[in-house]
Amino acid sequence: MKAWSIGIVGLAGLVAVIAGAYSAPEALLAVACLTALGIGIGWPHFLGIPAKKTLAALIGLPGVGSAIAATYLPAPGFLDWTPSFIAAGVMAIFVMQLVRGTGQAQRLESTLGSCAGVMLSCLGAGWIAGSRFNGVREMVLVAGVSAAIALLAGLIRWPDRVVAPLGIIGAGLAGPLAGLVFSDIAVLPAALVGVAVGSVLVSFRRLVVLRGEALNFPAALGMGLAPVSAIGSLAYFIDKLLIY
Repeated sequence: MKAWSIGIVGLAGLVAVIAGAYSAPEALLAVACLTALGIGIGWPHFLGIPAKKTLAALIGLPGVGSAIAATYLPAPGFLDWTPSFIAAGVMAIFVMQLVRGTGQAQRLESTLGSCAGVMLSCLGAGWIAGSRFNGVREMVLVAGVSAAIALLAGLIRWPDRVVAPLGIIGAGLAGPLAGLVFSDIAVLPAALVGVAVGSVLVSFRRLVVLRGEALNFPAALGMGLAPVSAIGSLAYFIDKLLIY
């Protein structure tokens, strides 16, 4: 698959997240769980590491647990269990590598890359926390619009030195515009969310460029959903720090 397919997957994930946020809580929970499982399945393929099926479970299941906890924990501790799920996933990765034994291929890369995948999987619970925070969903929409602009910029087949500033600036401008049109969120928090989201997404684009190899569908799925998951928690904490 072409590298641009990652951006399409990311855009589809964003649409699902925003639609879930404006639907029933169970709908957003389902989206978050499917996103976590998608990262679990695809991340080992993107990294090109062995034991893909086992790692898919160890990466995806902590994200599912984190999403369920964020849905049902009382306010304001929506993400109180998320660090525990990340820790459990990381420990499971280390145990799995010990079981594989010494001398196995790509053991270090598999351990470090899988631990990063666990964190990305669990951070998707931030979308649920942002949706539940004060009962206001507008920041989810602002973050989603900013991310969509950054992803669209990433589809342009120009060098990173052009696309990266374009994506960050575009997301930084789209955030306040979405805030003014769809909500009463102040310009500064919306702009900060846009710039932060854009920076994260163009950084993930750089990872794809550095990989420089053709992607299969699971790899595109994992890499497309991973940044979408990560910016959920990012938007939530910016919302909590600057607006609450």
